[in-house]
Amino acid sequence: MEVIPIKEESDIVRARVAAKDMAQKMGFGLVDQTRISTAVSELARNVFVYAREGQVHLEVLNNPHNGIRITFIDQGPGIPDIDLAMKDGWSSSGSMGKGLPGAKRLMNRLEVKSEAGKGTTVIIEKWLS
Repeated sequence: MEVIPIKEESDIVRARVAAKDMAQKMGFGLVDQTRISTAVSELARNVFVYAREGQVHLEVLNNPHNGIRITFIDQGPGIPDIDLAMKDGWSSSGSMGKGLPGAKRLMNRLEVKSEAGKGTTVIIEKWLS
């Protein structure tokens, strides 16, 4: 597993590049590498914007699917309404509101766990076909 701390804006790029490199080494095609790196960029940006810092964990997934799992962890304010946050166009920061719903469309799996005042964990997976 590779862990990338998110503490400054340039760490978003580091996470995106690391995810794309891992996906390439695992045998994902260029389209899936782009999907993965785009989702990582959006979700790492969410960590930076909403929580100011956190971590991105990249790992190879072997069971029950072969692929990549990326986990975003922060101790920020949390997401008060996950269902609302999953709707296209909704944003609490005035952005376009594409982060969570966009990442969900790009990946095979997205799971959000959040508790007000304690933080958020987002897990995404992309499986090799």
